[in-house]
Amino acid sequence: MEEMEEELKCPVCGSFFREPIILPCSHNICLACARNILVQTPDAESPQSSRASGSGVSDYDYLDLDKMSLYSEADSGYGSYGGFASAPTTPCQKSPNGVRVFPPAVPPPPPQHHLLPHPGSLLPIPRNSCITCPQCHRSLILDDRGLRGFPKNRVLEGVVDRYQQSKAAALKCQLCEKSPKEATVMCEQCDVFYCDPCRLRCHPPRGPLAKHRLVPPAQGRVSRRQSPRKTSTCTEHELENHSMYCVQCKMPVCYQCLEEGKHSTHEVKALGAMWKLHKGQLSQALNILSDRAKEAKEFLVQLRNMVQHIQENGVEFEACLVAQCDALIDALNRRKAQLLSRVNKEHEHKLKVVRDQIAHCTVKLRQTTGLMEYCLEVIKENDPSGFLQISDALIRRVHMTESQWGKGTLTPRMTSDFDLTLDSGPLLQTIHQLDFVQMKVPSPVPAAPILQLEECCTQNNSATLSWKQPPLSNVQVDGYILELDDGNGGQFREVYVGKETMCTVDGLHFNSTYKSRVKAFNTSGVGQYSKTLVMQTSEIAWFTFDPSSAHPDIIFSNDNLTATCNSYDDRVVLGNTGFSRGIHYWELSVDRYDNHPDPAFGVARVDALKDVMLGKDDKAWAMYVDNNRSWFMHNNSHTNRTDGGISKGATVGVLLDLTRGTLMFLVNDEQQGPVAFEGMEGLFFPAISLNRNVQVTLHTGLPIPEFYTPGDPQHPSSLC
Repeated sequence: MEEMEEELKCPVCGSFFREPIILPCSHNICLACARNILVQTPDAESPQSSRASGSGVSDYDYLDLDKMSLYSEADSGYGSYGGFASAPTTPCQKSPNGVRVFPPAVPPPPPQHHLLPHPGSLLPIPRNSCITCPQCHRSLILDDRGLRGFPKNRVLEGVVDRYQQSKAAALKCQLCEKSPKEATVMCEQCDVFYCDPCRLRCHPPRGPLAKHRLVPPAQGRVSRRQSPRKTSTCTEHELENHSMYCVQCKMPVCYQCLEEGKHSTHEVKALGAMWKLHKGQLSQALNILSDRAKEAKEFLVQLRNMVQHIQENGVEFEACLVAQCDALIDALNRRKAQLLSRVNKEHEHKLKVVRDQIAHCTVKLRQTTGLMEYCLEVIKENDPSGFLQISDALIRRVHMTESQWGKGTLTPRMTSDFDLTLDSGPLLQTIHQLDFVQMKVPSPVPAAPILQLEECCTQNNSATLSWKQPPLSNVQVDGYILELDDGNGGQFREVYVGKETMCTVDGLHFNSTYKSRVKAFNTSGVGQYSKTLVMQTSEIAWFTFDPSSAHPDIIFSNDNLTATCNSYDDRVVLGNTGFSRGIHYWELSVDRYDNHPDPAFGVARVDALKDVMLGKDDKAWAMYVDNNRSWFMHNNSHTNRTDGGISKGATVGVLLDLTRGTLMFLVNDEQQGPVAFEGMEGLFFPAISLNRNVQVTLHTGLPIPEFYTPGDPQHPSSLC
């Protein structure tokens, strides 16, 4: 009901309609308001004199030709209405409410009476008056009947009456300053609603106010109208009621209009039939409008939801932006730490070289100074024969020492400058160009890829996966994201991002079950995951020596299972498979053993030294053995000397238990000494070191030795 209130208010006074009349343009206006906006047109008999009298051309507004046609009789669809002619396309005069008023094109006949009575008012209406609709700004010249020529809108008056009665119960006091209370009375003379406290304070029953009449709020609203509702009568024949409907003029008419008036030749129909017909048409139009209103309400709900989504997405987008920038900052800080580490290494290397040269020169200078002092003392001797006995040798020593102080000796081996230049220009330019990417034409996200099971397989501790797009999918794909879990039921992690549809993942755990899945992405976003594929890695490791990481002096044969060396110095070679979990056992058979060398067997990190015996640095754990005894060695520390050596045809076994973090060795199927190392954690590669006097062959895929069983206190074990 409250939304309808604007339809019930006069566009001039802003209050509810009082005695509304219908203008020819179908808009409504209060009768009193119509009286207030009347404008008298200029004298048609002397238009030039009125222009010359002082107003000039500036007193008139001239419309464009297309705007004039809006008011022409042919374009507007309106002919004469109740004896009133439409405004002609001539200059207009400004009315008090700011709209244009058109004077008549042809002067009317001389009036018999200059003033006509105004209905409901004692004041006369000037002749040749013009009224302009405050809503559509159409201007009309009144005839002799004045405002009585406009029909009264009885329907609107009734709707206003019913609406005011329904709102009367909720009328509020008009004088309360805060939270108005419900009105209890209305003063008909003051036209103000009062609650009891405000009535006693502002409208006391004494003095001039004692004669005012106070009525209930609902009665006060009704009493504002000057006359009760009447039956609709003809505007031209006030004593006749409307009985028919003129189809051509689209207005109700009376019987006298059909007999004597201008509607005598028009098509007319029964008033009741047309009333039912127009009611049906209005109902049908209302149904259509109701559907549009329902769609508008749903659209408003959608817009309100969009406001909430925009706020949520704004917060989320801001958080993502902050996270991305923080990630860039973290990556820059990590790179900064790496670069500083390189600078520190270069710094330490330069200091070491210079300090070694200082120490070498200091020793050499001390020796040279001593030789010089000795020679000076020899020169002081007066025994010719004794001098000649040693002079040749001293002369040679002096020349040899002098030759050792050549240019190369007195030249610094290291410069003090750091030959490192950080090229930050491209990165700085990229940061300055960092911006959002706006997608012009959003495209659908890709569909879930299909895993090609016939091409997916596992080998040792690596897995190969293959996938493809659905056959009927034509959505552009920019790349794929392959994810694997940790082999122990943990969270998925990205292992590959690219355009290829096949990927091999190395370095997995042995005897583990991995879950894998893949999804596609393009500029619109990331698609759905494929089905999850479960893969089982090998229970026992099969591997060979790795020529790519071995020292260049190592010689391989037998498909990289047999290794020897062409140097008398020890050289290191690693296996091509690393272990980080589970129990693993492999053996090496000694094919050649000459001159009693001491090869080393064990495990190492991938970056262990390759030109020294295995175990000399802190990245290798080994047992080195000769023909009589063995030692364990790590970080150049020798421990646990054990009797028993190797010879040609011997077998050395290595047992790595990463479940308990232990490493132990066997010689000819017998345990060699105690558990060699404990606390083994991380990634380890099988490793050996040997020289040219030794040749060994690797044997993998072997079962765990029988003596090493789960539950043994000395050798606890359990497979992962």
